[in-house]
Amino acid sequence: MVTVIVIQMMLTPSLVAAVGIVELFEWRFDDIARECELFLGPKGFDAVQVSPVAESPQNENISYFDRYEPISYIIKSRSGDENEFEDMCHRCRKAGISIYVDVVINNMSKHDSNNLSEQSIVKGLAGSEADLRRKNYPAVPYKAEHFNQCNGTICTRIVTDNASWQRNSEYMGRHDLDQSQPYVRQRIAEFLNRLIALGASGFYVSHAKYIWPEDLKAIYSQLNDTIFDQQRPFIYHEYEKYDDPKFEEYLQLGLITEFGHYRELHSCFSGRVALKWLSNYGTAWMLLPSENVISFIDDKNTQRTGIFSYREPSAKAYKMAIAFTLAWGYGTPRIMSSYRFSQAGDTFGPPRYENGSTIHVEPFPSTCTYGWICEHRWYQTFGMIDFANAAQGTNVTNFWHNDNNQISFCRGDAAFIVFNMEDDDLFQRFQTCLPQGLYCDVATGYKLGNYCSGRTVSVDYDGTADVYIGADADDGFLAIHRNSRVDRL
Repeated sequence: MVTVIVIQMMLTPSLVAAVGIVELFEWRFDDIARECELFLGPKGFDAVQVSPVAESPQNENISYFDRYEPISYIIKSRSGDENEFEDMCHRCRKAGISIYVDVVINNMSKHDSNNLSEQSIVKGLAGSEADLRRKNYPAVPYKAEHFNQCNGTICTRIVTDNASWQRNSEYMGRHDLDQSQPYVRQRIAEFLNRLIALGASGFYVSHAKYIWPEDLKAIYSQLNDTIFDQQRPFIYHEYEKYDDPKFEEYLQLGLITEFGHYRELHSCFSGRVALKWLSNYGTAWMLLPSENVISFIDDKNTQRTGIFSYREPSAKAYKMAIAFTLAWGYGTPRIMSSYRFSQAGDTFGPPRYENGSTIHVEPFPSTCTYGWICEHRWYQTFGMIDFANAAQGTNVTNFWHNDNNQISFCRGDAAFIVFNMEDDDLFQRFQTCLPQGLYCDVATGYKLGNYCSGRTVSVDYDGTADVYIGADADDGFLAIHRNSRVDRL
């Protein structure tokens, strides 16, 4: 499996990252465990990001927002309870997959003080109660004194250059914890350490830019080593660097999400910027250095803005952007695996049975149904995970373009890929940088032994091969690598 080792800085979290993180958004723990065993491990993925696990209020109008409003740190969510979480962590790790938990440590659940009819006392999924109006969360316990005080009747956190306002007021009205208090830091660290004890290998910190970096550093310093590797947990942060000139401070704490990556690739694969300009993709595009970032094409929020998601027409451009991300090797890639939503801005929760529980995902090799999309099971996706593993430790070489929207490049002597976004067919002889042989094109199928379910590419003794990609091809790219060779005995 691919592992990227990043230069160690002055920080406590581990900076050992993985290529092949998949966010199984809103999946149940037992389904995740089975996916690790049947699919993710065998296909070369390295890690799963799971949705927030802490107890949130019972809510008949289920939204994915619910999970980002905890009322306690009890591990009980739509995905399962503590025992199921621990079982998942151990089964996944046995399959070679690490578990990273999306954690909400900036805030607790909100109360709409403008809505006098809203119930102030709520019950959570684990049976805990909290008085939202009084900011009383006895299951932690937190009281009003543990939160940042707001100016005015309603406090909402807005995007601003005023770091103090961002970090000391309420994001979307959610009650904002004061992490400068040793007591609050200790409660958060206890929660994270419980997850580590159960088998979590790292954390994705939601809304990290709303927490002072010195407070995060103090919390991380209290974390235990992971139980499987006996090393510091891998930590990465939800962070938009353009919103805050102090983003460099967060780079000392772990990786951050590079929102510029999905924006730039959307521009390229939607036709606004010619693919030829990708020849120097990375810091020359004003992106952060590769070793500092999580690269992604969409997440739960961005896909609902209508910019990029499985909902793209035929998903062709979306698949090509994922393929480029995994082929180029920028950042630590995270793949989104989502469920169907009806329109931009739709915040509905996951597919569910009549009793409100989350519908199980059909196990591989069955097709995902009942609204689950499972983008990670697309052969174009897991084929490119295999490509990225094969290309580990190599550089981009032999970059070619037609002065517009046809490009190709090698990854050392390990892999080769071609993209065609023109309205014309591409038929040309390319230097693939690979040894002579017959290779399975992972854009059109998958390798099983010496069998390829898609098209094959014959590479001659000099490393060249004839490549054809029609303008109307479903996927728009061709990819081969040393592990996709099918003519070996």
